[in-house]
Amino acid sequence: MHRLRSALGNVDRALHRIGIDGYLLLLLATVGLATLLPARGAAAGVVDRAVSVAVGLLFFLYGARLSPQEALAGARNWRLHLLILGCTFVLFPLLGEAARVLPDSVLPPPLYTGVLFLTLLSSTVQSSIAFTSMARGNVAAAICAATFSSLAGIVLTPLLAAWLLAGASGAAVSGEQVLDIVLQLLVPFAAGQLLRRWVGPWIRRHRVVTMAVDRGSILLIVYTAFSEGVREGIWGEVTAGQLAWLVAVCAALLALVLAFTHTVSGRLGFDRADRVTIQFCGSKKSLANGLPLATILFPAAEVGITVLPLMLFHLIQLVVCTVLAQRWGRRAEST
Repeated sequence: MHRLRSALGNVDRALHRIGIDGYLLLLLATVGLATLLPARGAAAGVVDRAVSVAVGLLFFLYGARLSPQEALAGARNWRLHLLILGCTFVLFPLLGEAARVLPDSVLPPPLYTGVLFLTLLSSTVQSSIAFTSMARGNVAAAICAATFSSLAGIVLTPLLAAWLLAGASGAAVSGEQVLDIVLQLLVPFAAGQLLRRWVGPWIRRHRVVTMAVDRGSILLIVYTAFSEGVREGIWGEVTAGQLAWLVAVCAALLALVLAFTHTVSGRLGFDRADRVTIQFCGSKKSLANGLPLATILFPAAEVGITVLPLMLFHLIQLVVCTVLAQRWGRRAEST
């Protein structure tokens, strides 16, 4: 295990010296692989199950690593959770509404609907927590914040969609999402807490295991999401010019929220670990929740074009947050 950690560290440092982030290269390579060789048929089912296993293992490791006191402190940090929920369900929708002023030549109505839709979604769970862990943030608070956001989004996203999106007044959502969160996230976390006495010390000594599962789960999520997009044919539904403008709009949206979370969390006196958590949990939008919800809210013929902004935002947030998490993590190691 020590040799593996040393080898990974040496590769990462060598790439960093020449200005290349090794994990970012893996992330972009995963997007390319999904574009050229998307998982289809039985293979798609296998990849989906692999994602579920990886995420369940990740939360088991978090549960085994965190003390009950740390987990409880994360849940009690109401100021942090309130700020993250405010960013997710207030700031983002306001920015989405502000994008309405952009001319149709920049953001045609179908794409604008997609941009507004993405701003109404809950935060991600898996990647928010994985990036917080990579950046040496408050993982206990991130687990609670991301879970709270997902549960709140089950109610708030359809309500906001019915209010802000034309034609979405018949929105409905199944309680199956709640069950998925419980089975895939909370049950493994609770199991890790119960077994913490026996496996916790080993996990804390071998942090490379958690790091590998952190990063591997994100790569699996990216591959699964972009395979789905390629199968739906979303890349062929817009012109190159529209795609370029859409990338710019999504990047600007993410930049504004990242700047807000960084500035406000600092001025409100949060410590470094909490600021990391606020930045990563408050700036994400969930592709996993957005794709099934879009099939409920929009006609089948419009789903592909509607989720294209979400797909692009998802890629941009993963690339940008990979860079940020690596930077936060290196700063933490150097102090």
